[in-house]
Amino acid sequence: MAEIVLTKTRIHAGVWEGVLTGADTPPDITVTHNGQGIEGATLREDPEVEGQFRVAVPIPAELLSEGVQTFLVANKATDERLASFTVVTGQPLDEDFRAEMELLRAELDMLKRAFRRHCVETS
Repeated sequence: MAEIVLTKTRIHAGVWEGVLTGADTPPDITVTHNGQGIEGATLREDPEVEGQFRVAVPIPAELLSEGVQTFLVANKATDERLASFTVVTGQPLDEDFRAEMELLRAELDMLKRAFRRHCVETS
């Protein structure tokens, strides 16, 4: 089976967009922000390219506040991170340090959930 790859194409009108390749059938994706699920993500077959899917993730306005907001897109079946995106609002950051820390925190949360699920399944 080919590796599933999700590549960002753009953020437009409050919607993050990407192209997913490497999947025979569209995987069930999940989007999280601070460990909470985000509704409304869509995945549809690209009519122009076989085996390619268009992903659209609406960014809820209520989640945008001062600072760095990181969103994770994952394969729901495997909990594998497919992509992430960060939205920075308010004062410009001197460095991308905060964005990187937020991404690390989000990935650590995903790993903790996967480890806990693994422990439950193997006990």
